[in-house]
Amino acid sequence: MPQQPRPKTPLLDRVQSPEDLKRLSDGELRVLADELRAETISAVSMTGGHLGAGLGVVELTVALHAVFDTPRDRLIWDVGHQCYPHKILTGRRDRIRTLRQARGLSGFTKRSESPYDPFGAGHSSTSISAALGFAVARDLGGSVDPALGDAIAVIGDGAMSAGMAFEAMNNAGALGKRLFVILNDNEMSIAPPVGALSSYLSRLYAGAPFQEFKAAAKGAVSLLPEPLQEGARRAKELVKGMTIGGTLFEELGFSYVGPIDGHDVDQLLAVLRTVRERATGPMLIHVLTKKGKGYAPAEASADKYHGVSRFNVVSGEQVKAKSNAPSYTRVFADALITEAGHDDRIVAVTAAMPDGTGLNLFAERFPNRVFDVGIAEQHGVTFSAALAAGGMKPFCTMYSTFLQRGYDQVVHDVAIQRLPVRFAIDRAGLVGADGATHAGSFDIAFLANLPDFVVMAAADEAELVHMVATAVAIDDRPSAFRYPRGEGVGVDIPDRGKVLEIGKGRIIAEGSGRVAILSFGTRLAEVQKAAESLAARGLEPTIADARFAKPLDRDLVLQLAQHHEALITIEEGAIGGFGSHVAQLLADEGVFDTGLKFRSMVLPDAFISHNSPDAMYDIAGLNAPQIEAKVLEALGIASVSTKRA
Repeated sequence: MPQQPRPKTPLLDRVQSPEDLKRLSDGELRVLADELRAETISAVSMTGGHLGAGLGVVELTVALHAVFDTPRDRLIWDVGHQCYPHKILTGRRDRIRTLRQARGLSGFTKRSESPYDPFGAGHSSTSISAALGFAVARDLGGSVDPALGDAIAVIGDGAMSAGMAFEAMNNAGALGKRLFVILNDNEMSIAPPVGALSSYLSRLYAGAPFQEFKAAAKGAVSLLPEPLQEGARRAKELVKGMTIGGTLFEELGFSYVGPIDGHDVDQLLAVLRTVRERATGPMLIHVLTKKGKGYAPAEASADKYHGVSRFNVVSGEQVKAKSNAPSYTRVFADALITEAGHDDRIVAVTAAMPDGTGLNLFAERFPNRVFDVGIAEQHGVTFSAALAAGGMKPFCTMYSTFLQRGYDQVVHDVAIQRLPVRFAIDRAGLVGADGATHAGSFDIAFLANLPDFVVMAAADEAELVHMVATAVAIDDRPSAFRYPRGEGVGVDIPDRGKVLEIGKGRIIAEGSGRVAILSFGTRLAEVQKAAESLAARGLEPTIADARFAKPLDRDLVLQLAQHHEALITIEEGAIGGFGSHVAQLLADEGVFDTGLKFRSMVLPDAFISHNSPDAMYDIAGLNAPQIEAKVLEALGIASVSTKRA
């Protein structure tokens, strides 16, 4: 895509840090917000990333930095999808076009990147807990350089639906510490927010003009600047007699102000200045915004351009790489739809990610058999457990990184009760530009150590279809199958999967007997590339696809160990996963006493920063050149460079 002209931003050009905002008039801050929006659109058009959320908080970002004294005042963005305008204003504008690129800016807040990012994020609903921690640390004298000031959490209505947010609100109300929670209510997280909270927030301003200022909580009107008090009293009358307004938040111990127009800089400045001056305890400021605000293609898009690839600013057309293979997510969705057509007990559960997991497609076909529980993974897992106990066949479909949040429920509510919940684990392995917070590194290790759990990994698209069918058939214990982000390898996909024999792998290629490589997951394609290079050296490895980490194919593992000088396992997971289970079996059977050379290739004991997935696997040492080098090292043969040409 050709270089696109950058917008003219004379006011923004004068801003090197938030301190510069304090020298601008309120009128200039309004203009600055327009320039900041244009710069955000321009930057993301070149890098891709999360656009809609940031556009929705442009005015709020300007107002917060103009009123509060960051970084002394800790400004905490929940999740961080919306932090690009914040990064531009906090000394990182010169690097904003490196967003999510190798060695560039993170797409989320990151403590090591800037003092203006006091708390890192990537998962939702953590901001209020963090803000309360900072407030308590401030009052206990925890920091003097710089001295801690106010703590401000900015949390969206979707993130506010998570249990952790309410746990934090309840604790904050009980402690009574001065802190500020900005509820950024855009009526739409990644998917339309679900549940009672969304309806509650919608009722807060139903029937009133959007721009009308309302303060429904007791005592809140008196906090407002005098010119706004009469409008607030009129607005309060509109909701008189209704159990809405700030009642819920007041019951949790917060003083409530709102809802207010989050795109009106003057209103934001007036309210924020007032509450900063007068608040003595926890405050909740309810701000109404529009995701994608100010960019027509984003406003018109169903997901408000939540996540985009590079795009043309004028047309909004995204530039996406073409592929001949469908994504693993699409293959899963199609396979599940096929199975559900044959079995009306199949239902699907997701936690606020219907599009990301492909369940939006399932919902089109079976709208009454898919359940989006919101950002509530713990609830989603236990809900699935009870569905299974009630005779249904639930597919609990979550990203690997988000399933971590429901792990206690996986153990306590699913595994101990041996309930046949089927976990479809998307985004397994390294995911690219979202970086360490979204990497699916740990699910093999934390699931395969649970008794009576079936843990599978698809080597390609066809295997994924078979594993969906296999999961449907497993009705006496929990099961899980994992698959990566992105496109498949291009194999033929069956119309319907076949049920695999539980705990049995397969031999892909018989070798010469010196070395065997046992792959678990989609590194199989890289193993086959490495095998081609090794064959040129006269080494033909035996290649096997484990399919199952649990139950382990004992016969296959022991056969490979018995008939080869060296055995190498490889997986897209952390230490303690598939390779560890193989090593345990070999140790238990005394195989190491025979002199077997065993190596286990896993993700390194480190968090890998954002990059392209291929580059991340190079860093992890799990691409074909590194596999070839590992084979040569195990056999004591002079190694080759592991660098790609």
